[in-house]
Amino acid sequence: MREIVLINITGPDRPGLTAAITGVLAQGGVNILDIGQAVIHDTLSFGILVEIPDTEQGQSVLKDILFKGYELEQQVRFTPVSEEDYQQWVGNQGKKRHIVTLLTRKVTAGQLQAVSAITAKYGLNIDHIDRLSGRMPLDTPADKGKGCIEFSVRGEAADPQALRAEFLSVAQELNVDIAFQEDSLFRRNRRLAVFDMDSTLIEAEVIDELAKAAGVGDQVSAITERAMAGELDFRASFKERLALLKGLDVSVLDSIGASLRLTEGAETLFAELKRLGYKTAILSGGFTYFAKQLQARLGIDYVFANELEVVDGKCTGVAVEPIVDAQRKADLLKELAHKEGLRLEQTIAVGDGANDLPMLAIAGLGVAFRAKPLVKQSAKQAISTLGLDGVLYLLGFRDRDGQL
Repeated sequence: MREIVLINITGPDRPGLTAAITGVLAQGGVNILDIGQAVIHDTLSFGILVEIPDTEQGQSVLKDILFKGYELEQQVRFTPVSEEDYQQWVGNQGKKRHIVTLLTRKVTAGQLQAVSAITAKYGLNIDHIDRLSGRMPLDTPADKGKGCIEFSVRGEAADPQALRAEFLSVAQELNVDIAFQEDSLFRRNRRLAVFDMDSTLIEAEVIDELAKAAGVGDQVSAITERAMAGELDFRASFKERLALLKGLDVSVLDSIGASLRLTEGAETLFAELKRLGYKTAILSGGFTYFAKQLQARLGIDYVFANELEVVDGKCTGVAVEPIVDAQRKADLLKELAHKEGLRLEQTIAVGDGANDLPMLAIAGLGVAFRAKPLVKQSAKQAISTLGLDGVLYLLGFRDRDGQL
């Protein structure tokens, strides 16, 4: 009678170990039903689920594995599995899978406990846990660290909305980011990424910087803050702010452009997206003059932003249609996806303001980046802890995959 046995092997990792173990199994005519291996700090954890035939060679295979394990300085454990349990395991393979991604400056046991407890509470089982971030020296400054742990979970969440709400609450409490997304075919097959500019790609709202130069900084900043928080209609507030810039000399544009700082991780993100074959775009309620500068610097494929009308070297304060507002951003995302022959599930959208929500909602991966509370709560995913390159982790990208 055939046997089904789970073989667990642990010990110091060394070259040729997998070949040696599977070689013994091959001599016994064993079938492999499942296999998994992980190495943590040069210590191996190797699991093989096998079907052992009722033959003379098969009867001695477990004893031979024990001898080989002893020879290789490995601990070996056997766990019999009934055919009923095996068939139940096979039946579970159709269950939905999701990815839970923990983003933080420094990974702690408390963070992992919180994530794993919530997944268990809502009926999800953790199948795999992987570290996507690179190895960090012990003396890394607190604001320079970068940690990412990915959980592959199986099952149907008892209450998906409550699950997301609890993840968001714990993330705020622990100062981490927790993303929850379906592990679908499209997750690793996205090919278009679009970005807001102000307070997303750059660490400023350009219209506020222009307003400071025009002597109306406080007025414009107050309107901007309320518009990005979703308290004011973007089109109306944009026209109101722009009108306050009437008469501003365009000679200040170059100095403002030179002073703009890229957001942490922007250069890394765009370099990797380009290497991976992505098309990229700026969809901004800001101004084309500055977006074009970023396009040249980061190698961005498309730019859609607002024109700053100038007559006789002075800003007119008049808005030029079409204004890139919330609906325009969503429409542009659809147009670009169609142009590139992509489904919306293959797109990524990143932004921080309320005027970004429509495009974040329709993108395959919508990320609220260092966003206002309303935007963070409404978006599918949010990153506030790490830089823009944290988006790569949500694609399953490992630091060691990079070439920077």
